[in-house]
Amino acid sequence: MTALGAALVFGISSVAEQRSAKRVQTRRALSPRILLDLVRQPLWVAAIGGTLLGFTLQVVALGFGPLALVQPILVFDLIFAVLINAYLRGRWDPQILLGVVACAAGIGGFLAVARPSGGRTDVSFDVILPLAAGLAGGVAGCLAVAKRSETLRPLALALATGINYGVAAFLVKMVVGRGFPALLTDWPIYALAIVGPVGFILNQDAFQQGTLIAPVLAIITACDPIISIALATVWLAEKLNDSPIGIAGEVIALVLMVTGIVVIAHRAPQVAGSRPTPAPRESAGGQRASWTG
Repeated sequence: MTALGAALVFGISSVAEQRSAKRVQTRRALSPRILLDLVRQPLWVAAIGGTLLGFTLQVVALGFGPLALVQPILVFDLIFAVLINAYLRGRWDPQILLGVVACAAGIGGFLAVARPSGGRTDVSFDVILPLAAGLAGGVAGCLAVAKRSETLRPLALALATGINYGVAAFLVKMVVGRGFPALLTDWPIYALAIVGPVGFILNQDAFQQGTLIAPVLAIITACDPIISIALATVWLAEKLNDSPIGIAGEVIALVLMVTGIVVIAHRAPQVAGSRPTPAPRESAGGQRASWTG
């Protein structure tokens, strides 16, 4: 229930963040100046407060449950976000509702079949080398695509965000497992201090670039649990149903979840009122290139 509560708070905050990010100047990816722009938006400040509350609930959930259990439940933040957005617009698309049902059924099916359990948090420092290499390579590749293609830019930034969030959840699980003050003397807390802010800035960049809330949220939300599940099984020794039928059921459930996310992303409407007043758009060189409304 704590993880579901976190998903609800994240969904509400995501809608507010995306609306706020569209009201400020476009910045280069990973530019901290976007935070100086956003902090002047009261809605964004409120959204960040909600995000912190959601993160607190996520930490509590990770303290009591396996990573492979908590992170899939957080996929509900996309469901909550699109339903809230549809309510604000006063339009209900039957195909979006079918996507919501498919996504929820996929999550429920995966958890029912996989039955995540066990796990440990005492992972050695040796893990940081392959983890850092994979994270750096994935994010660098996404940033390269974002720089080359304006069309793919929001999707690439969203993928980079999802990668960071999946790794961050893995690190949070290890941090809460160590307890205080032991967490201050081990590497996960310091790795989290880097991965978390980078993912946060990329999230703001992704929200700002896209005109649709769902594609960005869809990629972030699908990537996060898949990476978390992989890391949980490889390094945290969390156990899933590994029988042939169980593995097949898990794959089918995840495919159903992703299918629901894709349907939602394809049919989700534009966020109304995301930029009520004209705002200057900066070019890559930092000059004000055009006005968008």
